[in-house]
Amino acid sequence: MSDFSKFTDSNNDEAALENTSLVDLRERYDLYIDGGWLAPEEGEYMDTINPATGKKLAEVAVASVGDVDLAVQAARSAYEGEWGYMSGLERGKLLFRLARLIQERSREFAVLETLDGGKPIRESRDIDLPLVASHFFYHAGWADKLEFAFPGRSVRSLGVCAQVIPWNFPLLMAAWKIAPALACGNTVVLKPAETTSLSVLRLMDLFEEAGFPPGVVNIVTGAEETGKSLLNHPDVDKVAFTGSTEVGKEIQRQLAGTHKRFTLELGGKAAQIVFEDAAIDQAVEGVINGIFFNQGHVCCAGSRLLVQEGVYQEVVDKLKERMNQLVIGDPLDKNTDIGAIHSSQQLARISELVACGEAEGCELWDSGQELPKEGSWYRPTLLLDCAQSHRVVQEEIFGPVLTVQSFRTPQEAIDKANNTPYGLSGGVWTDKGAKSFSITSEIRAGVLWANTFNKLDPCSPFGGYKESGIGREGGVHGLAPYVEIGF
Repeated sequence: MSDFSKFTDSNNDEAALENTSLVDLRERYDLYIDGGWLAPEEGEYMDTINPATGKKLAEVAVASVGDVDLAVQAARSAYEGEWGYMSGLERGKLLFRLARLIQERSREFAVLETLDGGKPIRESRDIDLPLVASHFFYHAGWADKLEFAFPGRSVRSLGVCAQVIPWNFPLLMAAWKIAPALACGNTVVLKPAETTSLSVLRLMDLFEEAGFPPGVVNIVTGAEETGKSLLNHPDVDKVAFTGSTEVGKEIQRQLAGTHKRFTLELGGKAAQIVFEDAAIDQAVEGVINGIFFNQGHVCCAGSRLLVQEGVYQEVVDKLKERMNQLVIGDPLDKNTDIGAIHSSQQLARISELVACGEAEGCELWDSGQELPKEGSWYRPTLLLDCAQSHRVVQEEIFGPVLTVQSFRTPQEAIDKANNTPYGLSGGVWTDKGAKSFSITSEIRAGVLWANTFNKLDPCSPFGGYKESGIGREGGVHGLAPYVEIGF
């Protein structure tokens, strides 16, 4: 059992630290291929760091081209063997069993997510893990009912799926990818982000306990080269990627002309529009939830705020008051609202974009709380009086930074909301139902909320368009990319 005292701030007498005794953190993690743990071919490992302390948590294997090939071969053998012949009913039973195991171990996984990624334990425990289990439960129900998902059509699985996920929601992103793939009868080789691999690796123990055949799910860890080797492997039938728009465009170019299916869930720059007739206190709390409680580490985070002129100053004043109340500190503390930035590289990018915003003429305001001396941290920050041309308005920051603009008319709000390269999500705050429908129908985004924000459900499709990606995940729409639909 690991000594977690070195990873936590045990000197705070008022802290309510989550119990870490359930987590057995290994010193070194190998690759998970064909139902077992395999040392990397070239013997290379990388450190994974606790962003709240800057201290090493464990070593994680770096998969070579040869390791990736072994994983794809294992997935192909499972697909053409036991898993390929298994009925949808039996696949569904295994997925249900896995979902129940995740529920039983949810506290353990929440601690791992928080240690490895820096997000507050409240978010890991109360949002991420329940959604992870829900996605496996939901897709388990579809495993023997695919003919009802596509009435009058024939449906068959694709084969081997290569999946690459980001650092912000490692376990949830894995569930979004793995659950529909398995429900539809495919096998998987997944590469988690190099900085947040621990919870996904731990999940493989549950796959074994649930009774999945070897090779159905394989995990190859590593950095960019590992991901490229996986996505470009000639025996892969389906590619699923969540990450930056820049990388997504490169993947699309590489896959053009190949037989591979692909879905890409990329960047976002969501606008929240607050009208004068909105319930202001409710809107302010929704904005706080939409950007600060997740540290802006969500592609659909409401990182742009558009406020109608008549309530602009009131909203800004209430935001400042509320931001001053946010607690920054040890992510394992249940009182913490704002955790650590997941890596020093991401912290540097946030700082660079905020400095650029100031240089372009934005007024900077931050909450002023004292930051911990160790680790990677950033205060909740407002950039006021922004213009559409500013980089901070156009580019994804992925940090606890909110840009604020004013507008006069509904049409001006719509034009500003749509004036970015992205089209992932957005939100409207108003007490007029007709206005909600009218405005959201004009916003060019795949996911829209009214008088709430960042509410997700496995039954609902998620995805965007423009430079926010191609395809959907979740719901019936999320099954389609994992099957061949005939007549």
